[in-house]
Order: sequence, then structure tokens, then C-alpha cells
Amino acid sequence: MRVLVDLRPAFDGHSGIPQETRLLFRGLAGLPGVQPVGLLQSGNLVLERGLPVGRVVHAAPAVLADGDVERLSGAVVSMLQGPAANRLTRLRRRWLEYAGPLKAALAGAAGVHTELTAFDPAHFRDFVWRSLFAKSLPAEDLETVLRQEYRLLRWPWSRIHAVGALTAMLGRAVYPRLDTRGMDCFIAETPYPGHVRQGTKLIVRYHDAMPVLLPHTVKNRGHHRAIHLHALRRNESDGAWFACVSEATRSDLLAVCPRVESRAVVISNMVSRHFHGAPVPVARVPSILRGFAHAGQGHTPQCGSPQPGTKAVPPYLLMVSTLEPRKNHLALLEAWEALHVERFPGLQLVFVGSYGWDDEPILRRIRSWTSSGAVHLLQGLPAEDLRVLYQHARVTVCPSFAEGFDFSGVEAMASGGIVASSDIPVHREIYGQASVYFNAYSVPDLTRVLTQLLDESEPAQLRRRALAETGRMLAARFAVERVMPQWQTLLSRVCDEN
Repeated sequence: MRVLVDLRPAFDGHSGIPQETRLLFRGLAGLPGVQPVGLLQSGNLVLERGLPVGRVVHAAPAVLADGDVERLSGAVVSMLQGPAANRLTRLRRRWLEYAGPLKAALAGAAGVHTELTAFDPAHFRDFVWRSLFAKSLPAEDLETVLRQEYRLLRWPWSRIHAVGALTAMLGRAVYPRLDTRGMDCFIAETPYPGHVRQGTKLIVRYHDAMPVLLPHTVKNRGHHRAIHLHALRRNESDGAWFACVSEATRSDLLAVCPRVESRAVVISNMVSRHFHGAPVPVARVPSILRGFAHAGQGHTPQCGSPQPGTKAVPPYLLMVSTLEPRKNHLALLEAWEALHVERFPGLQLVFVGSYGWDDEPILRRIRSWTSSGAVHLLQGLPAEDLRVLYQHARVTVCPSFAEGFDFSGVEAMASGGIVASSDIPVHREIYGQASVYFNAYSVPDLTRVLTQLLDESEPAQLRRRALAETGRMLAARFAVERVMPQWQTLLSRVCDEN
């Protein structure tokens, strides 16, 4: 069974969907009878073409025809291109970004397929490994992922979505038809702006319905709502299956698109084995806080070498999430301020996450404390370092108003940490008895829960140990070896329809 796998998110950060994408590709490579084929596509960039699929791409560099390596090298450069050097180059890029997807979509409406070209990883091992996989997979997986085949789709994912939304305004959303010949399935991340060839089954990895059910929490609200809905409807009409990351997400999908009920299943996200490693000394924490601080944070963390008789690292609360309003950073900051001022003056707060959208109010509040070294804002942490922070945090807090899954709580549990989370359906479903819950809209309730978990009394310590043990057992459910058999079952079920 040949399965085309959407690798676009793998070009992005360490955690969340990018991590899940890498784990899924590697996991598929280990399933008997399954051959994953990676689809390389940029979110925003026009890529140079690879080699014709019909040409045999050998592992030995010397057997490629003249110009092939140069052509593939150009494709690599196009995946990583920086700002345009001059106005003419900028204009050419912008023209191609929209003209190419529009032409491909109109051709698709006429039944013409868009070419997927071949990319040979044997000549660009370092690029493929470090750009796509190294953030989540151990080095021993390198040869496994490099043995797989790769295809390249030239036109950017976001611009194809934009063309679909534009043509929908004119009467009908149109998308390219991908030439997926030879592929039994295509696993796409989120509703995908395109059709597949007859004989290929589409499986959409459905993470959440936020653009539709919580449009006020996403950036470019009208645009993202439109592209999500139009692509979702196209996938539904094409007979796609939906692999939802949680029961809560499946319920949201069916609220938006009830006709897919018989084709919507739940397969949980996977958590990297990096979070299941051995305990690491707390002495590692100060160097992590120093090494991954956001540029311009404006302070030197006050957690260096301890004085005699003092603890090496002050106690801290941890939150791991992109900076955006839906994640509810401000409630945690307000609760921490009350605890810091009134009961726990040494308590620090660590935020880990990249800049998102509508984040300026969050950043203003955070920056008012970073100069003192009491609050830390970090980005770009590898999983190994994030595990250290999870392990030694007094509490990892997951205060979101809504989620499709929420990796951070499971990662914290796998690392041996304690979790407090907002009382929303998906947290109850995923975290079960391994979390303490609070009302996401009530700072006093969050403060109350954190006060209980920070208590040093013997009953409180017993409760913390029980939570940690329950969390470790729960996190094992999301290990790769527990989740991948569910994917094999789904692939067999879907392909049996052919």
C-alpha cells in the first residue's frame, strides 16, 4: 500500500502538528505492507520542479542524468528562499504565487491533473533530515526516512486555498487535481485544497474546527473561515475520510459537516519518545532559560549558580503554547501575579511558545515582568529541553478556552510533571484523572487550584505524587507504538473501498 503523506507542517516548529506529522511519517514506514511517500509543499513559496516521476531515481549520485542534481538543488533553494533581492524578483514571485495556483485550479475544473514531480533524498540527506525530521525523531531514524520516496508539489498551499475562496465568491470553489497515480491513499493535514486522482483515497487529519466554531479566535478571521469551509466541503464531496484527533474534535466536525459521520473516526495524536526519557537534574533549567529566551526579552534570568544553603532554581509554573488569545495566557499571568505577591514571592512563570496573532496585549503584560527576571518567555526549544522544563515545573498549566487535543498536558505527564487544565471537554477526554481542572473564565478558580498544588503539606505532596503517577500511565496511551495500529486499521478499511 502506497500512502502519500502531506509533509508541509514538518517544515515548521518543534511541537504540535509539525511533531505529529513527523511521527506519523516515521510510523507509517514501520507498518507492514505500507510505503509512505512524502509530499513536499510550501505554505507560501513557489517551488522549483523536481524530476519527472517516470524517471528512475537511484541511490547512487553518479547515475543521474546531466543537470538532474542541479535541478533538485534549485528545488531545495526554492523551499528555503529568503526575501527577494530586488523589485523585479518580488513581482515575479508574487505573480507565480497566484497565477500558478489559479491556472492549476482552472485546469482541475476541466479534468486536467497537476503534476507531482520526484525529489531524490539521496543527494540532499542533510536538507531532508534537518529541515523535516530532526526536530522530533532520533538520529537512528535517519536512514529509515531517507529510504522513502518523495514528491514535490510546486504551488503553495495557502495560495491554492486563496484561489478556492476567490472562485467560490464567483460561484464555485475550484482546486487543482493532483496527479496521485500509483498512490492508494493521501493523508492530508487539515482540510486540503485539492482533489486526488480516481483510485486514490483521501484521508484528512482533522485537528479542530476553530476557524468555523471560534472564528473570533483565529487570525484573518473571514479568510480562514472561508478557506476552511470551502476545502472541507470539497473534501466531503470527494468522499474523504476524516481522522480526528479527539472525540471532541469529531463532534465539532459533525456539527459543521454532519454528512461525514460514517467516514469520521478518532485517532489520537502521538507524543514523541523524547518526553519519555530518564529524569534530568534540575541544574539544567537555568541554561535552558538563558539559551532560549525570545530576542529582546530584556533581562538575564535570575536563576544562576545557587548560594550555599539555597535551592538551585526557584519554583516555577510552566505554560507551553503559541501566543494567541484562545490560549488564555492572561488568566495565568493574572493568577501568577496574585500568587507571587501574596503567598509565593519566589514563584516564577515560564512561557514557551512562538509569536502568534493578536498577541500584543499578552506581550505587554509579560514584558512588564520580564525585566525583573520573574517571568521568562522562551521559543524554539527542542523536545529534550522542553522535557526538562516539564519535569521540574511545579505545575504545567493548560488554560485554553478551546482545543482540538492540547499536546502540552500529555507531554508534561510523559515527562513526570503535574498538570492543571481548563475544564473543557477535550481536556476531560484526553487528561482524565491525571489533571486538576479549573474554570477557564475564572482567575480566582485558577488561583485556588494552583494554591492547592503549590502547597508543601504532606497531603498535598501525596496528591502531587498520585497525579504524576496517573499522568505517566495516561501518557503511555499516546506513544507511537500504541497509536500506529489504529492507523493501519484505518488504512486497510479505507483502501478496501477501492
